[in-house]
Amino acid sequence: MPTTSAQTNKDAIGKQRVSPSWPIALFIILSAASLTIWLAPLLATLALALRDDQYTHILLILPISLTLLFLDLRDTNHKNQDTTAANTSQSSSRWVKLASALLALALVISTFVKWRSFPPSFDRQLSLDMFALVLWWIASFLLCFGPQAFRRELFPLVFLFWMVPFPNALLNPIVSLLQYGSADAAHLLFLIARIPVAQRGTLVHIPGHTMEVAPECSSIRSSMILLVTSMVLAHLLLRSRWRKATVVAAAIPLSIVKNGLRIFVLGVLATRVDPSFLTGRLHRQGGFIYLLIALAMIFLLIWILRRGDFRRPTAAPGQT
Repeated sequence: MPTTSAQTNKDAIGKQRVSPSWPIALFIILSAASLTIWLAPLLATLALALRDDQYTHILLILPISLTLLFLDLRDTNHKNQDTTAANTSQSSSRWVKLASALLALALVISTFVKWRSFPPSFDRQLSLDMFALVLWWIASFLLCFGPQAFRRELFPLVFLFWMVPFPNALLNPIVSLLQYGSADAAHLLFLIARIPVAQRGTLVHIPGHTMEVAPECSSIRSSMILLVTSMVLAHLLLRSRWRKATVVAAAIPLSIVKNGLRIFVLGVLATRVDPSFLTGRLHRQGGFIYLLIALAMIFLLIWILRRGDFRRPTAAPGQT
């Protein structure tokens, strides 16, 4: 009996040491399968992000998500390895079913896009394919690593949905909102500066000049980068959900205000210094300056919200 018990314990220890490698191996297999199925849409999305400013932010998403996953998993791997295995075994049936259903749904979406008699337009097809790919990745993570790891890594996993390019039906209203919002913000700044101004839609009239906020001047690229960056900073630097939501919500009007400020500065320089500022290098390449200003405002807001966010509760009288 002692020998049998010792052998049983040895086998159990051996299983604990070997078992963690299986989820990783399975995840690698599922990831390789995803590239086999969705390689063409993934490459098309990356090419779109490289040539179209409206989708530049997509290039940032996968590196950021992988970095967040790697850093967090490295810090918690040794602490939660045994606990994760125990919790996964207790509720494996339910979570395996959910993950399997999500994997099946991803395949259904991909099949629908490829074999439908009247396929959607290319932009919608690409959006659906990338949505299915991200869904497959998330389901694979849930299937391989279990609910505890999934809850812990929820942000970097859901963050991957930013890789899904917006279809034109959704992107065009966003660009239009930025256009009109930027014109309104610039109009307000001219009024504050007591510069005669008139606005008609996306046209802003000041003495001697008429400026149009065209779609390519809507600052969609820097606005998306600002929103994505704000989400990551809020996730890393804040704890409470309402503080994180406040930072992300603030990034939206900041996107409009920063472009309105850009139009205002160009208008003032064109009026009082040189009209060539409206078509020069500052107009074409100066957007990053206002992005940095907006990011500085985001950091300031986070600094304000952090006060008390990490403060420990005061100990009750008589406690040490």
